[in-house]
Amino acid sequence: MQLRFRLAVEEDAEALCAIYSYYVNNTAVSFEWVAPTAEEFRERIRRTLLSYPYIVAEVDGSVAGYIYAGRLGVRKAFDWSAETSVYIGEAYHRLGLGRRLYEKLEAILRLQRVVGAYAAIAVPRVEDDPYLTRRSEQFHEAMGYRTVATYHSCGYKFGRWYDKIDMEKELNAPGCPQADFVPFPKLPADIVSAILSAND
Repeated sequence: MQLRFRLAVEEDAEALCAIYSYYVNNTAVSFEWVAPTAEEFRERIRRTLLSYPYIVAEVDGSVAGYIYAGRLGVRKAFDWSAETSVYIGEAYHRLGLGRRLYEKLEAILRLQRVVGAYAAIAVPRVEDDPYLTRRSEQFHEAMGYRTVATYHSCGYKFGRWYDKIDMEKELNAPGCPQADFVPFPKLPADIVSAILSAND
């Protein structure tokens, strides 16, 4: 198995949209009801890369998963906080891709002077829910994230209610005064490349 990690490009939209659409159409992992089009996904990629990393994992030349970050909130005070999202193709689970993607994303976010990373995760309200498990919560716990908030019955999909939890991980110790956030395009390209290619 040959693994490769690289930055997403707009031409990845169709492949990434196919991965995400599975989760929208078949699970409560995403609270979206209608999967975005490839063109909508192209715009999401373009918009994300203006400020944050968007990383693709390839297995034997095929797109297998992706991870990206975004602002936690729109106010200026949120500059040093980032929300993360990761999705792995159904055929590529249990290969360690999620862990590898997170390690690379977090390394880049640290360079951007992000203090805290946050993950919003849907969780089922009953055991043996046909559309959702607690695997994402358990995965993030293993990655060093801790639950800091629970929103009860805040998402409705497939005729049932779901909870949402927020999990956080400190990436940089908060300083005072805080150094400015560094938008992703301003990071040295050689350092980003080294992070993406490390241990591949």
